[in-house]
Amino acid sequence: MRLAGARVLVTGASSGIGAATALELSARGARLVLSGRDEEALAGVAARTGGEALPADLSDGTVDRGADLAVRAGRVDVLVACAGEGWSGPLARMSGGTAERVIAVNLTAHLQLTRLLLPGMIERGRGHLVYVASIAGVVGVREEAVYAATKAGLLAFAESLRYELPAVGVTAVVPGVVDTPFFARRGRPYTRRRPTPVPPERVARAIAVAVERGRAEVYVPAWLRLPARLHGAAPGVFRVLARRFGRP
Repeated sequence: MRLAGARVLVTGASSGIGAATALELSARGARLVLSGRDEEALAGVAARTGGEALPADLSDGTVDRGADLAVRAGRVDVLVACAGEGWSGPLARMSGGTAERVIAVNLTAHLQLTRLLLPGMIERGRGHLVYVASIAGVVGVREEAVYAATKAGLLAFAESLRYELPAVGVTAVVPGVVDTPFFARRGRPYTRRRPTPVPPERVARAIAVAVERGRAEVYVPAWLRLPARLHGAAPGVFRVLARRFGRP
């Protein structure tokens, strides 16, 4: 699908992967609708890209919230679901409100938003849906059970939609460790020496290429396919190695 002239809604566009994606898509000629919680930061990204800023907090995950954003966005050719929330720690110490917020932002809001935007794409016979998941959703991560579950849900959602939507492209993006404010916000910084965090611009480029070339699945960096395949083919071996060499 050509990005030049396409109307693209990017959630989570005020920082991190979402902001980098907005800049990348703008450089490729896309017309942007940008959603995010931080109104000041979002306005800055909109000014740099010529996009339309639609501040929205997706944390309540309600149908009304998704409907409001979909109506304000208008016609959308491409949805890039980047908005995400993290939390790190033992599940027994996680509050119910925090769990609900992570599920709402990472999963529920994007399911509802897709449901509302999809009829227009089907009617026009074209469109593309991009879901930024995580390697955590493929292999699981210790003390990030709820976050990993939401990302696994996005991956299953994307896979299911591929069978349902022959005229609409669907891409799942599976990043590893990305150099964004995510780790500080989740309550625990990233302290491991390896793997080295990749810049968000690298993920943004992968998203743009995936839309233009119709790719169903993208790992960033590409070597993450190896642990993902090992986990799928030999989960017992993977768990032994994971316990020996660190997280999960």
